[in-house]
Amino acid sequence: MPTARTVIIRAHGGPEVFELAEREVPSPAAGEVTIEQHAAGLNFIDVYQRSGLYPMQLPVAMGMEAAGMVTAVGAGVMHLRPGDRVAYAANPPGAYAAARTMPAAQVCPLPDGISFDDGAAMMLKGMTVVYLFRRTVPIAQGDTVLFHAAAGGVGLIACQWARSEGIRLIGTAGSDEKCRLALEHGASACINYRSGDFVAQVRDLTGGKGVDVVMDSVGATTFNGSLDCLRPLGMMILFGTASGKVPPFDINLLAAKGSLKLTRPTLFTHTADPVVCQQMARDLFGKVASGAVRIRIDQRFPLERVADAHRALEARETTGSTILTLR
Repeated sequence: MPTARTVIIRAHGGPEVFELAEREVPSPAAGEVTIEQHAAGLNFIDVYQRSGLYPMQLPVAMGMEAAGMVTAVGAGVMHLRPGDRVAYAANPPGAYAAARTMPAAQVCPLPDGISFDDGAAMMLKGMTVVYLFRRTVPIAQGDTVLFHAAAGGVGLIACQWARSEGIRLIGTAGSDEKCRLALEHGASACINYRSGDFVAQVRDLTGGKGVDVVMDSVGATTFNGSLDCLRPLGMMILFGTASGKVPPFDINLLAAKGSLKLTRPTLFTHTADPVVCQQMARDLFGKVASGAVRIRIDQRFPLERVADAHRALEARETTGSTILTLR
């Protein structure tokens, strides 16, 4: 049976727990596909899984998104054939690998005009943007969104997506340089949260009204302020906790602050239905193919330096997307 270089962990912890191992790549069973992978994406969910914030059954292969070429398909797989270019953001983990066999339902055909690197960098982040803007709460042209971490991988896609649909996006970021990056990608304004009170600045930018929607992947350090940025009946979407878990709070606070709405979605709930998953991917590919969204990859690491990649992400030293090169 062939083998492939694969990153695994045998214990939860810091980046030092990563191991590079040769693992068997079995032939695909019914409903499965084997992929020769060219690049894998790096995401905060990988950090949560590695650290134990999201406990995993160990040992486990790591990584949630990648792009490559199909080399074999199992019985019953109708939407893919050997030789197809593909990309995915899907369970089970195992994307940090030169090749793997996995369930085919959430593996998506990748258009010829989109590179493997872009495919690996865009799937989890880009389809997150799809569900944030199209599947969580109605957002119309002219609405205003506050987006934290606007210069990150998800954020830069969100800035461009909002601009393409006439949605006003106010971003936050941790430096003036990162704010400039968000503005270049379509944010209408960007606040350096390290140099001022983002709540006061959002209120000023909205004439005191507040925003229609907050999209927050930061968590503990921004959560309370995010609620204060919303207009009455506004929607708070917490879709990550990069700064740590949000402490328990009194739900009556939502009433006191204006009958606010709060949700904590995950991408994999939305993509669990294969039909929905494939449509979300087509929506994303359409934006990229049209030029409305450009995937920015600012960091590339070989698979052997996966620990360095995680350290950079956790230290907030990255902008745009980060990928692991597998070929």
